[in-house]
Amino acid sequence: MIDIFAADEQRDVAIDLERWTELTRAALDDEGVRGLVEVSLIFTDEVTMAGLNQQFMGASGSTDVLSFPIDEEPEPGGRSPDSGGTGPGDPSVPDIPQLLGDIVVCPAVAARNAVDHEQSTQDEIALLIVHGVLHLLGWDHEIDEEAERMEQRERELLARHYRARP
Repeated sequence: MIDIFAADEQRDVAIDLERWTELTRAALDDEGVRGLVEVSLIFTDEVTMAGLNQQFMGASGSTDVLSFPIDEEPEPGGRSPDSGGTGPGDPSVPDIPQLLGDIVVCPAVAARNAVDHEQSTQDEIALLIVHGVLHLLGWDHEIDEEAERMEQRERELLARHYRARP
């Protein structure tokens, strides 16, 4: 089960959390994510995004999307603190979800970029969400070949799971 925690913490652009949650879930599913998984999808304002961009990327100003993958998996055979029970194999310990990471989108920046990309703000947000999902899963675009592969996969996922609304 893929659990998406979605929050709209901005007032610049109207956000349909259910729509974007479903797109996130569909992209993760298509990428083969299975089991108990949690992802956060946060829509934030430019001031908050600029702070995150500075703190984590060392870049000034706001950006459209940031992904924060949680790279480390739990130690094999270990148990999570506070989970109770006696250790591995204890039937009283519930399955613990894997925290995949966070995707943070700035709709105000997306709206500006949409004009440059000659598409709607909603189309731009859909692209950013899929882009963020791929980053959570280890995709990158540092070199041209990687960027081309990532862009192709974005187009495939959007064609399969996103329909522009009139």
